Amino acid sequence: MPTVVAVDVGTSAVRAAVVACDGTVTSSARVPRRGPADGRLFDAEALVSDVTTALSTLGHVGTARALAVSAHIGTVPLGSGSAVVAPAGGWSDPRGLERLDGLDPLLAERVRATSRRPALGSSATALAVHLGDHPGLRARVQRLLSPTGLLVHRLTGVAVSDTVNAAYALASDVVARRWDPGLLTDLGVEPSWFPPQAGPTEVVGSITEDAARRTGLPPGLPVVAGGPDGSVGAGLLLGDDTGLVADVAGTTDVLARLVGDPSEAPAGTVLNPALTGTRWTAGGPTGMTGGAVAGWRRLLGAVDDEVLQAVPPGVGGLMVLPSQTGTRFPRWRPRERGAVLGQRPEHGAAELLRAAQEGAAFTVREAVQVLDPGGRAPVVLAGGTARSAAGAQLRADVLGRPTLVSADPDVTLLGAAALALVGSGVVADLGEARACVGPALRAVEPDPHRAQRYDQLYDAWREARDGVAPPEEDR
Repeated sequence: MPTVVAVDVGTSAVRAAVVACDGTVTSSARVPRRGPADGRLFDAEALVSDVTTALSTLGHVGTARALAVSAHIGTVPLGSGSAVVAPAGGWSDPRGLERLDGLDPLLAERVRATSRRPALGSSATALAVHLGDHPGLRARVQRLLSPTGLLVHRLTGVAVSDTVNAAYALASDVVARRWDPGLLTDLGVEPSWFPPQAGPTEVVGSITEDAARRTGLPPGLPVVAGGPDGSVGAGLLLGDDTGLVADVAGTTDVLARLVGDPSEAPAGTVLNPALTGTRWTAGGPTGMTGGAVAGWRRLLGAVDDEVLQAVPPGVGGLMVLPSQTGTRFPRWRPRERGAVLGQRPEHGAAELLRAAQEGAAFTVREAVQVLDPGGRAPVVLAGGTARSAAGAQLRADVLGRPTLVSADPDVTLLGAAALALVGSGVVADLGEARACVGPALRAVEPDPHRAQRYDQLYDAWREARDGVAPPEEDR
């Protein structure tokens, strides 16, 4: 049976697997990542080392047809000999944001219109304009790659950007799926820093002899362009179904819905090229949600699901705002910060953790309502929240709509396998790949009484959130 190699790079770990075309994982490896998981900066060479370690422990992959990488959003500055010449930035890299804030209004509007982004945030373009303030460093930079692009480059020697990561760079004409060199020039950015674009399933190179020695992969193994982890996971969940909203719940929640035409994307959404074909996805990543809940778990210690479920909706007035590093879709307010409101002496670990979960779920509800204001589309859920039956039920109750929960929460890894299956020609398209390797879905219906209560609490939570000002230094 044909197999492919899939790599998934999250903020906390690297995973690699050999996946058969029926979805069977025949070999897998997981390597924890070092450093903070706040999405700001990361060690790119350490990431390459972690991926090399994961691939080298997979065992025999000689029959694999292709390899694909899905990795978190970010930017890696490379210089001569493909050496990393400055710290790599993640999805909340603050460098260059002040420069983007100070752009001429007409130029800023050009960037938003071209990139189909409602706000100018952390991106390759932000880092590029930041480099303009550091001439010595700027002179050393030869290209800017995403983490996905960096790994593809180290495996194949080819510098390329998949069209979805390119969309997040703020310098790509998303509808045309190509860079806008005139825009880059007007921003004072070197267009040559941005490599050619390719579709996520397009074969862009093959494993070099050097990469084969380091990883144990067969030389000549085809490698596809890949894509961002949340988009790849959401793409697998959606397939070609326009009637669903996908939610990949990780450090942030990545929400997406397929649209047939860019004009169908609701205001305030991010427009991305779909993984295959000529469609697009509308949606975007929220601010920190799962990451905030995980942070509270580290502070408070373990709390059983049964204890959390026994906490009544609204936690007696206790509210947690999870936006520790600012909000993205759908509010786009990078200076917002997290907060705890309404805390009383009787609130313990279970109450604080439940309030954090509710805050994350309310954040997702706001985004889902933008994508489906009519409230009819089911949400298909994967990621960390899908691991817990109690967490999935809370999401269904807060959303007030049917929630289809993935039996395998690690859809980004399976999504990377789907890209490799399409790129190698084993399957015809993403819909067929979804049928082969997509996870089984379990329907969770909202409890009517709790859903009604959460309708009221959601409005109160938004009102309280809107009344909290950002710290003085961030205004």
